[in-house]
Amino acid sequence: MKPLSQAAGIPVWDRFVRLFHWALVGCVVANFFIVDDGETLHQWLGYAASALVLARVVWGVVGTPYARFSNFFPTPARLRAHLAQMKQHRSAPTAGHNPLGALMMLSLMALVLGLGATGFLQTSDYFWGVEWLQTLHERLGQALIAFAGLHAMAALVMGRLERTHLIRAMVTGVKRTY
Repeated sequence: MKPLSQAAGIPVWDRFVRLFHWALVGCVVANFFIVDDGETLHQWLGYAASALVLARVVWGVVGTPYARFSNFFPTPARLRAHLAQMKQHRSAPTAGHNPLGALMMLSLMALVLGLGATGFLQTSDYFWGVEWLQTLHERLGQALIAFAGLHAMAALVMGRLERTHLIRAMVTGVKRTY
């Protein structure tokens, strides 16, 4: 995790990462708040969201430096160090994801893949109408919305604490301090 210079703007999130992020937001918002469950559009948005996450996983291995998981993977040591810094009110802004942000990102991606898998299974002959699978799918959807809300709030709070433009950076790709 590279520290972010106080005066500089650093190109952090490449075009693919930003397109992935906002396309995934669109799929999730549409599927949870707009499209009725079980509709064909709901299924295709779910498949699109899953495909986006799978593409992001590939990009996390071969993509640009700040997109690579190796750059920000939330190891226990990184998480402990970050939490200790936050506890002492000296959390320095990082160029890429901080360990908690990385943990949230990976959690959100896992939830989307879980939703894709449970949604797909519900369309199969073997699992058609199986109640526990429908319940699991619904709960994963609710967890995804809760985590996404927490993610958005954390981006606002951490942006304020670290004096960085996190939301703007996910639009422009450049992370700046103020």
